[in-house]
Amino acid sequence: MDGSDPSTEVKRGAEAMWEALVAEGVEVVFGYPGGCIMPAYDVMPRYPVRHILCRHEQGAAHMADGYARVSGKVGVAIATSGPGATNLVTGIATAMLDSIPVVFITGQVPSKFIGTDAFQETDITGVTIPITKHNYLVTRAEEVYPILREAFELARSGRPGPVVVDITKDALQNVCAPVAPKPATSSKRPSRAKRGLAPSKPISEHDLDRAAALIASAQRPVILAGHGIVRSGSTELVTQLVEKCDIPVGLTLLGLGGFPATHPHALGMMGMHGEAWVNQAIQEADLLIALGMRFDDRVTGNLATYAKNAKKIHVEIDPAEVDKNVRVDVALIGDLKEVLERLLPRVADKKHAAWNAALGAKRAEVAPIDIVNTPHDGRLFAAHVMHDLYRLTEGKAVVVTDVGQHQMWEAQYYKHDHPRGLVTSGGLGTMGFALPAGIGAAFAAKEKEVWIIAGDGGFQMTAAELSTCVQDGIKVNVAIINNGYLGMVRQWQELFYGGRYVATPIVSPDFVKLADAHGLPGMRVTKREEIPAAVAAARATDKTFVVEFRVEAEDAVYPMVPAGADLHDMIRRPSKNNGGAK
Repeated sequence: MDGSDPSTEVKRGAEAMWEALVAEGVEVVFGYPGGCIMPAYDVMPRYPVRHILCRHEQGAAHMADGYARVSGKVGVAIATSGPGATNLVTGIATAMLDSIPVVFITGQVPSKFIGTDAFQETDITGVTIPITKHNYLVTRAEEVYPILREAFELARSGRPGPVVVDITKDALQNVCAPVAPKPATSSKRPSRAKRGLAPSKPISEHDLDRAAALIASAQRPVILAGHGIVRSGSTELVTQLVEKCDIPVGLTLLGLGGFPATHPHALGMMGMHGEAWVNQAIQEADLLIALGMRFDDRVTGNLATYAKNAKKIHVEIDPAEVDKNVRVDVALIGDLKEVLERLLPRVADKKHAAWNAALGAKRAEVAPIDIVNTPHDGRLFAAHVMHDLYRLTEGKAVVVTDVGQHQMWEAQYYKHDHPRGLVTSGGLGTMGFALPAGIGAAFAAKEKEVWIIAGDGGFQMTAAELSTCVQDGIKVNVAIINNGYLGMVRQWQELFYGGRYVATPIVSPDFVKLADAHGLPGMRVTKREEIPAAVAAARATDKTFVVEFRVEAEDAVYPMVPAGADLHDMIRRPSKNNGGAK
């Protein structure tokens, strides 16, 4: 790139594409080339953007997602038409469910072939309508630059999310007229309503006063801390509210790190595999203050019995989420940071000593029988791995998890004190997410230690991305929790399907040899006392390091709220395993 003004030059659509990315401050993109996107790859070396060659387009999508979650910027993934574009779909849906800003750029067959079932033609804008904030089909070179600028604005504005920009090969190849230096205000093909834009109405003074009045009158309040705290950068303001009003805090899975886990008012994770005392606190509360969370079914359990005696305040950026699942008494629709800045002066200092003491007592009942506090008998439990990894990294690592039992154990035993320290697929629950998302996270967290935690099943879905680590010299630490099962499904089979383990025992390769086959170091851990040496070995190399933890095969995640059950109706750990229940 020569630094000249893109608004006055005649250029090709492919050049306009990269100039739009540079104008947005993009430093790294994740992708896989192919026929219809080739014009873009052909000119790519002229621009100061690093390209990471994934081994599957799904990997590129998750890499861009992981990068966006840790950096707070918009991630970018690139693929060609047809199978290249459709291979992105799982990653697009993952970003949509968790409100992650990613721009997906796909090649499309030349305009004259659209609708003819041409080679590698797929209507990707049609396919992705339900799983994007918005998508575009770009058929003219002069549209490339302004539409990409608009796509970035859409991805990051309001409730963030994924945007697809599908560009025909002729639009990339053709010469375009000088382009507008500013983002366009509308697209030529608005394929659907744009979702998650900034709220259209200002937050009313009346509603802020009503919320303050509810907080003043509450005797048993609980804050529900969600992903919106991380996205809006509101940790400090939430902490001020908590300390001013002496309110305990329960966190959603994606909210972990949004409020410090070691803060005296932090209760821990709520919901299906949340801490028992957190769910009990919610059910006994007389006021719930929901901050940047959306009351999904894994959080509420049976809606008919959810916090029946509690008034509810909901602060949310997306109007569509308010009153969708849970009716609330006061809705504050807007940016969480702005709401808290205006709400804090309205609330008075208050103490809830009796309420907090009662919750502390509930928590103390469980601590002596927690699995990491009981003497171990030589068996290695996944909870040991999570707890010791937290201790050895001093809670400072960026942890990227896959989906399954290990994901819940990580949420329970790795204490996150900082925003953007946990990357996990919450809404869609995407297995195979961890390794590629961890690669993306490594680019965003250059100065931090990155640990990827995956199960033996999920890791095998995207293990090919180890080659990406090798080719691009990427350093991540990979912890594979190997119990020989698709563990979470096996747990459901044990509890709800008569113990019939159908299609859940899974054979794995020798993960240490798999690492070696990629030229990467690794080791196997079968005893708890071996964990520190494994962590030290991983830290001692600048290469990606693989540790396989052979853990108890049929351990289960407790407590557990069965799907659709009341939030307080939890299944506890049987005493035969560790002498107690959690």
